Amino acid sequence: MTRSVFARLRSGALLACTIVVTGCGVQPLSDAGGAAVVTRVNCGIDVAVDGPPQRIYAAYQPSIEIAHALGVTDRLVGTAFLDSAVLPEYADAQARAPYVEKLPSRDELLAQRPDFVMSGFNGVFASSAQNSVGTRASLHELGVRTWVLSPLCPSADGLADEAIDADTVRFDNVYADLRDLGALWGTPERAEEVVTQLSSRIDAVRAKVGDAAKPRVAVVTPKDDGSYTVAGGLDFITQIIEAAGGVNAFADLTTKRNVPIGAEELIARDPDIILTSLCCKATYTRADGRPQVDKIVGNPAFANLAAVRNATVHPFLFADRAAGVRIAHATELVAALIHPELFGR
Repeated sequence: MTRSVFARLRSGALLACTIVVTGCGVQPLSDAGGAAVVTRVNCGIDVAVDGPPQRIYAAYQPSIEIAHALGVTDRLVGTAFLDSAVLPEYADAQARAPYVEKLPSRDELLAQRPDFVMSGFNGVFASSAQNSVGTRASLHELGVRTWVLSPLCPSADGLADEAIDADTVRFDNVYADLRDLGALWGTPERAEEVVTQLSSRIDAVRAKVGDAAKPRVAVVTPKDDGSYTVAGGLDFITQIIEAAGGVNAFADLTTKRNVPIGAEELIARDPDIILTSLCCKATYTRADGRPQVDKIVGNPAFANLAAVRNATVHPFLFADRAAGVRIAHATELVAALIHPELFGR
């Protein structure tokens, strides 16, 4: 069975059953001391715990916000690398959590004695990454369990964005992650509440955009050297744009999530709407993205772009492209930006 088929079957099974602490269809094992062992599979790797982890380290925005959403703030021994300010509902929780701006080295991470490390992006465990803390297998050998958000599953442990399976980049996989983490962390009821809330909000947006026209949306990051990157089809923003009633103008680019392009390519595609992608500082809000908008709007080469002529170039946060608990917030925001006639903006 391929990983993509497994992901779809796994998500469907989880959605079809009542969730309990050990999870649907998964029977607890017992260790030598008689404690129940809960096991989940993440990116093809078995993750087993004999009790809820008590020393969790969360790296990157999506994992930090998921930890707060699932109610394990008091178990966080460290958080690192926020792309923007956390959602308002998690601000007080994050203020109580230890935080460092830069990702830790392997030694710095292990000094915190974590029993579980969750990453919002796969590069933290990639052998080729500058900030790698080691492969997941190497941490599991030390008794440290790990998790990568499954819409970012690499093709093998130790890799990053080289071969994300497009079939895993789905809302259902986010919901499955939340349920799996709820089972492993001992908060299954909380996880189910979060999933229900997120899915209900996204379904409400889908219903509202209904049969409305689907504008072509480009998520563009101006670089300091004058070049640009765009969010391709593998980036989770593609799912968010589609749920919000639009189409990713660069969805056909699937070699990686962030794809370099020249100005000529942006002109040729002429998107109806452009969203920027500001990163990475723990205080950033959308308002801080205005200089990126100005770089695009003020470029004479883009004067005839539909998005420039129609004043539909909007500041946007890289954090709102992530496969985490921001998905409902991001879907509502994008829908309001691309369909202001339906959302009163």
